[in-house]
Amino acid sequence: MSSRLARLLASAAVTTLVVTSLGGCQTTMSDITGSLAPKSEASPAGDPQRAIDAYGERYRANPKDADAAVAYGQALRANGQRAQAAAVLEQATIANPGNKAILAAYGRALADNGNFQQAFDVLSHAHSPDNPDWRILSVQGAVLDQMNRHDEARRYYASALKIVPGEPTVLSNLGLSYMLSKELPKAEEVLRQAYASTRADARVRQNLALVVGLQGRFAEAESIVSADLPPDEAAANVAYLKEMLKGREGPRTGQGAVPMASLNQPD
Repeated sequence: MSSRLARLLASAAVTTLVVTSLGGCQTTMSDITGSLAPKSEASPAGDPQRAIDAYGERYRANPKDADAAVAYGQALRANGQRAQAAAVLEQATIANPGNKAILAAYGRALADNGNFQQAFDVLSHAHSPDNPDWRILSVQGAVLDQMNRHDEARRYYASALKIVPGEPTVLSNLGLSYMLSKELPKAEEVLRQAYASTRADARVRQNLALVVGLQGRFAEAESIVSADLPPDEAAANVAYLKEMLKGREGPRTGQGAVPMASLNQPD
């Protein structure tokens, strides 16, 4: 897959992590929307390596320190060291059985590594039916989408939205769920709800741009992408998407629409 398209898709957020098939195109989304990380886990001065050094030192001084383990795992994930993050957090769950913050972080790390069923099972223990966490519900939905269990995923998003009506990160995941099942008009409808929120971030905008572009409305997609990327990069991303879709027969809207040719899997 072209690095330009990869940039567009990576900026489109799911969330995740999400690696799935859109009519044959293997689409990689960089992360699941809706962070489970506490605010204290932010990288020092925005530098992932500094965060790894700082939290790693604290973790090694006391591997049973739950806060240190979660922060260290988050820093590793942010730096792309996903397998190491999962290993750290697995040990933390052993040292701190039943700690919901650690289970939440561990579940996300497992999802990063493609261990979707295990991730879902771990996340199910990170909160409880009598005290659900909407962020975890949203991540569980994204994991189910990764396993092509879209109807189940949408029930989790619906539960999250009952707790936080109109939350753009949850709506963004829901919109991408419809995109993955090739229901592009429905995906756009939901993503426009997220886009209209004053709390919508760049990931929401890029998700909407992707869905609009997949329906062939490239100028509109470029306009949306331009809010977060330099004009030349926005134009290059949309031009590649346009080239990828060019010449394919059939409508680009509706159920089963996006008849895309097979592409190489991402590096």
